Amino acid sequence: MPEESIISEYILPNGIKILHKHRSGAIAHVSLMVNTGMRDELPNENGLAHFVEHMLFKGTKKRKAFHILSCLENVGGELNAYTTKEETCIHASFLKEYYNKAIELIADVALNSIYPENEVEKEKEVIIDEINSYRDSPAEEIFDEFENNLYRGHEMGRNILGTVDLVESYTRNDIIRFIKNNYSTDKIIISTIGDIPFNKFKNKILSHFGDYQPRATILHRKIFDKLPIFNKIEKRDNHLSHCIIGGLAYHYDNPKKMQMILLNNILGGPGMNSRLNLNIREKYGFAYTIESQYNAYSDTGNLSIYMGVDPQSLDKAVNLVFKELDKLKNNKLGTIQLSNAKNQLIGQLALSSESGLGELLGMTRAAFSKEGIEPLSETVKKIRNLKSEDILDVANEIFDKDNINIMIYKGL
Repeated sequence: MPEESIISEYILPNGIKILHKHRSGAIAHVSLMVNTGMRDELPNENGLAHFVEHMLFKGTKKRKAFHILSCLENVGGELNAYTTKEETCIHASFLKEYYNKAIELIADVALNSIYPENEVEKEKEVIIDEINSYRDSPAEEIFDEFENNLYRGHEMGRNILGTVDLVESYTRNDIIRFIKNNYSTDKIIISTIGDIPFNKFKNKILSHFGDYQPRATILHRKIFDKLPIFNKIEKRDNHLSHCIIGGLAYHYDNPKKMQMILLNNILGGPGMNSRLNLNIREKYGFAYTIESQYNAYSDTGNLSIYMGVDPQSLDKAVNLVFKELDKLKNNKLGTIQLSNAKNQLIGQLALSSESGLGELLGMTRAAFSKEGIEPLSETVKKIRNLKSEDILDVANEIFDKDNINIMIYKGL
């Protein structure tokens, strides 16, 4: 296992939290994450959180869009951003000697963006192209459509990109209003992993963010109540059939989350030795691609199994998926099977922790949860303590017939 270093924390007087993890090496990473995403939009604001993220790079009081993008790229670094259902994040990766440049740039983008009117109009076209591109990709669209049905009528089911009509309607004032209503200082975490002492990093953040006035907003996230399952089939003019089978799963702080992660890894996780990949793709050749994924949010979660198959193999592939689910519900993992599954997951986590940016975003996201940041050693201990009975119980709960939904885009 990689050697762990301490994660240091500090809260500025205005409520902004700082996280720091020292790591030797030439590359450093910094992120600014806000606990605001798609689900925090009002119904008539769908897509606005994502729009705001795009507009952060379109000009500040002292920089034009070109200068924002080239500031770190000119020294080999990268600046990027993303929006999810529950968070918005700006992040940078760079050589450690450019810490000053990276922090100053992120502060300028976060605090001094001016959202020029002409850029607002140009960015609408970019996002509308993004929406149309996603609609042209059934393998991507089916995931959003599945969650839209799983969480139908609830904020979690909306598309992060929004709709064409709403995006076309947004103005600079909408952007400013959304930020004012949602980007409060107590919902911001600035984090780093790199070769810089904690006090030096803290002082740099204080110099750029310390004078920012404290502002508080209230999360108005609605609790999701489970809905009846659905079984939807749409005929599509595609050469492949696309299918998702899945249902609700555990939220981020649920004590069964680790069992769920291990179960998903066994079923259809990233390894080529997952049960779905071995028994449906490799053994029978029914699926071009097949995988499962577990998404945990602050108060809900879901598990989805996706596959792209030839239309004539669709029914057989679906039946085989349900056979694999039944095996996991009816048969405890053997001692060797469980040990191998644990070792694989632990190895994957150790490797992912070597990716500084991935670890940075993961620890920042964890800091927003009730559970907080968990050291890798503690996570490994939890995995080691899992029993076959734990996995069996979770499989029976999550793969219960009253929790399994099906969505199919049936090809020609």
